[in-house]
Formats: sequence, C-alpha cells, structure tokens
Amino acid sequence: MGIFERYLSVWVGLAIVIGVLLGNVMPAGFALIAGLEYAHVNLVIAILIWVMIYPMMVQIDFSAVKDVGKSPKGLVLTLVINWLIKPFTMAALAWLFFKVFFVNLVDPQTATEYIAGMILLGVAPCTAMVFVWSQLTKGDPNYTLVQVSVNDLIMVVAFAPITALLLGVSDIQVPWATLLSSVGLYVVLPLVAGVVTRHFLQKRGSDNQLSAFVGKLKPWSMVGLLATVVLLFGFQAETIMSQPQDIFLIAIPLLIQTYGIFFIAFYAAKKMKLSHKIAAPACMIATSNFFELAVAVAISLFGLHSGAALATVVGVLVEVPVMLSLVAIFNRSRHLFVADEASTA
Repeated sequence: MGIFERYLSVWVGLAIVIGVLLGNVMPAGFALIAGLEYAHVNLVIAILIWVMIYPMMVQIDFSAVKDVGKSPKGLVLTLVINWLIKPFTMAALAWLFFKVFFVNLVDPQTATEYIAGMILLGVAPCTAMVFVWSQLTKGDPNYTLVQVSVNDLIMVVAFAPITALLLGVSDIQVPWATLLSSVGLYVVLPLVAGVVTRHFLQKRGSDNQLSAFVGKLKPWSMVGLLATVVLLFGFQAETIMSQPQDIFLIAIPLLIQTYGIFFIAFYAAKKMKLSHKIAAPACMIATSNFFELAVAVAISLFGLHSGAALATVVGVLVEVPVMLSLVAIFNRSRHLFVADEASTA
C-alpha cells in the first residue's frame, strides 16, 4: 500500500478536523459551495465523487466474470451476506439504536436521517478498498477481481430496490427519481466510463500501460475522498460543534455491524472449508462498504447538511481502522482454514 492507503484513517481524521474548523471559520464559503447544485445534486461534491470512483472502476475487469465457476462456494458466501444479510442487519441495528436505545439522546428527525445513512452504507458492498484488504490478507487477486465484478453487476440493478425497501420499512419517504438518478450517476456512468477506458488502453498497448494509468489516477482518488470529507464536515460543522456526541452514537452500531458481519462470514467460510486465499477476499468484501457511493447517494437524497450524509462519513472514519484490525485477525487465523491446494471452493 502507498502512504495514503496505509494511513487512510489518519488522513480522514485530519480531514474531519480541518473541515470542522473551516466550517466554523468560513461558513459563508461553505454556504456558497452548498448552493452550487442542479436537480438536487451538488456539483462540487458530484465532481469529487467521480474523482474518487472513476479510478476504482477502471480497475474492474468484467471479463473476469467468466471465471466465477472456479470458486463458486466463496462467491455464494459473499453474495448471500452482501445482499441477503448485511443490508437488513444494518437496518435493524440502526433502528434498534436510534429508535430504542438512543431515543432520548437524538431528536426524531435527526435519528431518522442517521438510520437512512447507515442503511445506505449497509446496501453498498465494497468496490475498491477490498483490493487493499485482499492484498494484506494474501487473498487470491483473480478471485477478488471476480468478486468485485459480480457484486458491481448486481449493485447496478439491486442497490436502488433494496435501498428503497429498507428506507420504506424505516418510514422514510423514498424519492425514487433521485435514488435512481444517483445510481445512474454514481454507479452506472462511472462503470461505463471505466470499461471504455480500460478497453481503450488495452487496445492501444499492454496491461503495463493500463497499470501505469491506474497508478497515476490513484492519488487523485484519495484527494477526492479527503476533499469530500473536508466539505461534508464543513457543511456539518455547526451540528458537530453543538452535538459532538452524535459521532460517537453513530459509530456504535456501525462497529457492531462490521465486526458482527465479519465473524458471520468467517465462521461460514470455515464451515464451508474454503481455503485461506479464497476465504480472505470473501470475508473482506462481505464486511466492507462502498462508502463513496453511500456518501454520494445520501447527499443526493437528503442533502449536504443532513444527518444521513453525516452518518455515511462517520462510516468512512470507522471502517478503515476496523478493517485493518480484521486483516490482523484473519492473518493470525490462517491455520484454521484448509490448505490452498486442498480447497474445494
């Protein structure tokens, strides 16, 4: 990993501090940026989200989907957790904490927005950072590629319906037009752009040229992420200064969800007798979230200053150090899995 990926939690923490400070010092400047929107989409944030997502999409090789049959059990594990378990456990935990445990600590409208933000995190499986987690756990890189490719294909058609279902169950009005346009803007179009770019570069030269291009883009992806965090916390600066405990309250169910989903995937992978190199990416992609998409959709659906947007950004802060701890757990548990050559995945 480069210095940005290795210390991402530190950079995100600094970005949060800078955002809050600037938001209190220059409220008029952030108000001006917040006003630059079209069809309920903030143009500055949209550009930064694209800067984040596009480099990730260029790395996805959808031709790898044809190799899915080589490791069906690991893929089934991830798909079941990503689409049949994780979104619903996240919604349940969010509702339990903010409608029951924290009901006297947060006003009802804000609590509802926090629930919505956490639901968005739960419905968006990881697309890019999972490559980092897989590498750190010595997972099979080709299998990781298949996992990401299949999940992205499913996400294009499943993200909006599942999100709408869970938001509806949580008594949140679903603006379908905004939700569908967000999926198109932040999933479909970046995917198409990534596929076209990848095809163009591979047609012109070797995979080395593609790797060099992705290497040049990766720092911009981190810059886009950190700039987005600065803006989001700048927009939320007044709320954060008046209610700093809310960050802690949001983090509690997110931590329970992340560790809980990991150990469900870990136990299932062991019972399914997956090899370590297959179980590693299966568990990592099942646990982590596509927080870039969650942030973008939260902004589009509920606004820059919403509790939903704040909850998704807290997800960024929580996920990176937690995932690093899960990498350490997995690496210390290699002996619990069958040898790679003996795998029946």
